[in-house]
Amino acid sequence: MTDLVVADGRLHAFGGHFPVAVGRAGVVPARNKREGDGATPAGRLPLRALLLRPDRMAAPDTRLPWRWLRPTDGWSDDPADPCYNRPITLPHPFRAERLWRADGLYDLVIVLGWNDDPVVPGRGSAIFWHVMAPDGAPTEGCIACAREVLEALLPRLEPGLAITVHAPAG
Repeated sequence: MTDLVVADGRLHAFGGHFPVAVGRAGVVPARNKREGDGATPAGRLPLRALLLRPDRMAAPDTRLPWRWLRPTDGWSDDPADPCYNRPITLPHPFRAERLWRADGLYDLVIVLGWNDDPVVPGRGSAIFWHVMAPDGAPTEGCIACAREVLEALLPRLEPGLAITVHAPAG
């Protein structure tokens, strides 16, 4: 099984090469990743699970574990929260990101294995692979590509695969 690779603004997957957006602060070595820094961590990020908006997506053809998103779904991004870097239900007493978004960027979300085994408060949270903004804008630290690319790749994605993110050369 060969990992997918993000390098130099492209996703290299199954023989194809696709534009990708990363964090507004670029890619940083994993040891430097911090909560709220806007950077995507370099390294091997396993594909954990798929989340989908049921009002905007059909049931997927994939071997990844998946579930439908709910309007109350969120993800804790507060290092003081005992549920930090975990899915939570909104409202939540700590700061959290809302996963049910109007802009369509989280219509299809692949949860990536970053800072989850074990979770270290402040090392970064909610690192996902999701739909890219129409203008290709950078993310807050996630990886994003065109919705059509994500949908086309879903049947080939399976547990055990990962995205390996390379920091820029130089």
